[in-house]
Amino acid sequence: MAAWWSRTKDKKKTAESAAKKRSVPKGLFQKCDECGQTIESEKVKHNLWCCPQCGHHFVLPTDERIRLIVDEGSFREEDMGVQPEDPLQFRDSKRYADRVRAAQKQVGTPDAFREGLAKIDGREVAVGFFVFEFMGGSMGSVVGEKITRLFERALQKRVPAIIFNASGGARMQEGILSLMQMAKTTAALARLKENGLPYISVLLHPTTGGVAASFAMLGDVIVAEPKALIGFAGPRVIEQTIRQKLPEGFQRSEFLLSHGMVDLIVERKAMKTRLGQLVELMAPQAAA
Repeated sequence: MAAWWSRTKDKKKTAESAAKKRSVPKGLFQKCDECGQTIESEKVKHNLWCCPQCGHHFVLPTDERIRLIVDEGSFREEDMGVQPEDPLQFRDSKRYADRVRAAQKQVGTPDAFREGLAKIDGREVAVGFFVFEFMGGSMGSVVGEKITRLFERALQKRVPAIIFNASGGARMQEGILSLMQMAKTTAALARLKENGLPYISVLLHPTTGGVAASFAMLGDVIVAEPKALIGFAGPRVIEQTIRQKLPEGFQRSEFLLSHGMVDLIVERKAMKTRLGQLVELMAPQAAA
């Protein structure tokens, strides 16, 4: 048995060690999911939220993506006053209305989608961004309405439409009303295409559920970030359903590219340049 002074000494060392650990500010470092390296968060941020070691793409905050993609000062956000409601009075462990208010307070947006007019390399586009930080980018009535208005605005202005998709799918708290948005947005997109205007869909990690099963996979050109998860149901659900082991890399961007479901994979640092080229090629009449 250890002497009492020995036990006291060990407790003191443990307390000192815990104090040192607590002295490291939270969020100073983060671990890469791909290579496992622990990296300074500031270095990740300066590298466009990509791992400096292996290039893994972390989830990029929506504000940062807007700054990265559009010409400086050109984004004119529309429909900011459209607010979600709770027609079903839905409640699980928490009231849906409370979840919405909490997300609005935390993220600072009315719902999970932002859209408007902007310029990319001097060319005007109607552009939209899913806000994955807001309830997993889930698509409810407000998101569907804003996407529909984006396509209608692109048609009115006769400019290309671009959507950056990142979503867990339809918002379960709105039931059938959320599923209706799949048909609503697809119908608006059909009108855009009937008038010969291009739509570029950019698939981010993750793009799943009702979003992947509707407008996200209907782009004239479908672009994806590297290793983004793209599909309707998740791989674990599919494996449990079919009772089979899925192929390596199943539902990732590279797998979809090799099977003809995605047109090209573009790293984040090259995304604006490539989109500018696509807009110029597909809609030369949209030049500034």
